[in-house]
Amino acid sequence: MAERNQGMAFEPSLFLSREINRPAAGRAGAAIPSRRALKGLHQAAWLVNAVRCLDLTTLAGDDTAGRVQRLCAKARDPLGPDLSEALGVAVTVGAVCVFPTMVPHAVKALEGSGIPVASVATGFPAGLTPLPLRLAEIRYAVDQGAAEIDIVITRELALTGNWAALYDEIAQMRAACGAAHLKVILATGDLRSLTSVYHSSMVAMQAGADFIKTSTGKEEANATLPVSLVMLRAIRDYQAQTGQIVGFKPAGGLRTAKDALNWQVLMKEELGLPWLRPDLFRIGASSLLADIERQLSHYVTGRYAAFQHHQPA
Repeated sequence: MAERNQGMAFEPSLFLSREINRPAAGRAGAAIPSRRALKGLHQAAWLVNAVRCLDLTTLAGDDTAGRVQRLCAKARDPLGPDLSEALGVAVTVGAVCVFPTMVPHAVKALEGSGIPVASVATGFPAGLTPLPLRLAEIRYAVDQGAAEIDIVITRELALTGNWAALYDEIAQMRAACGAAHLKVILATGDLRSLTSVYHSSMVAMQAGADFIKTSTGKEEANATLPVSLVMLRAIRDYQAQTGQIVGFKPAGGLRTAKDALNWQVLMKEELGLPWLRPDLFRIGASSLLADIERQLSHYVTGRYAAFQHHQPA
């Protein structure tokens, strides 16, 4: 388990001189080594790893205790007993993410599993409720048993370059989390420039974010490879400056097994294999689990067919 990011005093000189060239970032993202190099067993292993890094999520207005309980049952055995047995693996997801009022149901349903409960807070997804209410919502979710809190930044502060105020808000949210890990959602689709994405990433990490996360999933544009590349390089720069490690969570827009492979390859190329663990990498896209299951089923079926084909007559 990685040590928590303790943050640092606000120091804008460490990031304000950095400007990000969008075309260059786009070309760099496109140049990421292709997932096509991953075949057969290797691809299956990477897909299983994506499952163990998944934040299985329900954030609907009609959520009920029953829906959360069913989601938690899926979290305990995301691939199902038959597929897990065929692959020879036993895997659980990285976390279950719910609204604060659903946290007690998730905690009860996951008891003994070792799967943490995450909760969105701070007026998700807009994040525009008064700060005292946002802090109270964090404390409520933690009191109910949430081990991780996904907060939303005030986009206005990033868009106007009020970095000191953004740092102060996030630092207060970090303090409100107590022992719970803080995942800071930048809502990158609202930030308008990759330079603003980089600066927001650095401010969040200086304020003590344990993870930085691309999106709420509600913006017009969500996780993209260029945005993710910029955030990962901010993580790398922050580690070089402080020696501290921060995790990354792409969220929104990841729907297929191919997406799961692409983002893992990006993580490996930019930060290295140690980041491909649930304590440093999460995927916020429950909808891609079904496609991963389909691809793994195809792998198992193909492997069995190949075995049968090579049996002696």
